[in-house]
Amino acid sequence: MKRVLWVFLALSLAACSNLPRGAAVEKEIIESADAPVPEIAVYPVTRAFLPSIKEWPHTGERRFSWIGHSHGTTAQIIRGGDMLKLVVWDSGENSLLTGTEQRVADLPAMRVSEAGTIFVPYVGKVRVAGRTPDGARQIIQRQLEAIVPSAQLQLAMAEGRQNSIDLVGGVNAPGNILMPDNNFSVLAAISAGGGVAATLENPQVKLVRGHKIYATSIDRLYENPTLDTRLLGGDKVIVEEDRRYFLSLGAAGREAQHAFNRDDVSALDALAIIGGVQESRGNPQGILILREYPPGAVSSGTRGPRNTRVVFTLDLTTSDGLFSARNFHIHSGDLVLATESPLTNTRTILGLVGSVFGLVSAANNVSN
Repeated sequence: MKRVLWVFLALSLAACSNLPRGAAVEKEIIESADAPVPEIAVYPVTRAFLPSIKEWPHTGERRFSWIGHSHGTTAQIIRGGDMLKLVVWDSGENSLLTGTEQRVADLPAMRVSEAGTIFVPYVGKVRVAGRTPDGARQIIQRQLEAIVPSAQLQLAMAEGRQNSIDLVGGVNAPGNILMPDNNFSVLAAISAGGGVAATLENPQVKLVRGHKIYATSIDRLYENPTLDTRLLGGDKVIVEEDRRYFLSLGAAGREAQHAFNRDDVSALDALAIIGGVQESRGNPQGILILREYPPGAVSSGTRGPRNTRVVFTLDLTTSDGLFSARNFHIHSGDLVLATESPLTNTRTILGLVGSVFGLVSAANNVSN
């Protein structure tokens, strides 16, 4: 029995390099960086390195610009597609517009043409687009007075498609919203739609204007009034959940896909999101962030990495490593890998040895 147990122990120790593990050891990931033709570029994240990476190209989701706030008139502006209702009051005898005992001519509602004009009886086409309702009333009034001196005009407007925006989704009441004036902003539209849906993680706002797309986060709009841009007729506003994500694997607290919960997620934020590093297995000196850059990032004349495949290393056992991790930004699609501690195999082997010696002792007791 003793001989069998000792043989078992010897075979177990010989196979220690093949013990099952839940994650790679740091050197296994980065050893190819020293090859004659390196497959990856490795960069320790330190205070000295942070200024350099700020000039490198961005990776992950496409980035959009945004339009700053501008002021418009608080009055309504007539545009093509609006409906105008004209009422002519005339107390004169033998009026062209009213009958013998009639003093009011209620003209049918007219839609403003794409050219911006309407047709007024006895006057002809009148251009009203770009004017306020009162400005359009005055110009039609002057032209009517040349024909019917005693006529007085009343004008009412109903907004059409060019004086409305579409609130597509991500709010409690999406739909088409009429613009009450020419100073209607993104936040005003979201408010008119019942506010942002509470289920969205880090809501993002997209503004589709013609063939262009602009985007920012709702938090930036809340915190910076100069970004609350003025809407134009025909704009589409889309509120949606942040689509960016990063992955965590290895000896991390959780192995999963994680959504961005804020605009900028640092490496330290990411470690908090994944639940840190497992105390029994993880190596706090070997936190790796794997990222792939586009081929253009390594072209001549571009500030960027030496290789499209990059591994950033974090050492959380030093103050510089911790502060640098707080200032290192995670990109969408990054992989945060918590490597296995080199001591894990040692603990496993010692546990195995302890078990074997326990069996040996038991065998000795039996033989005695």
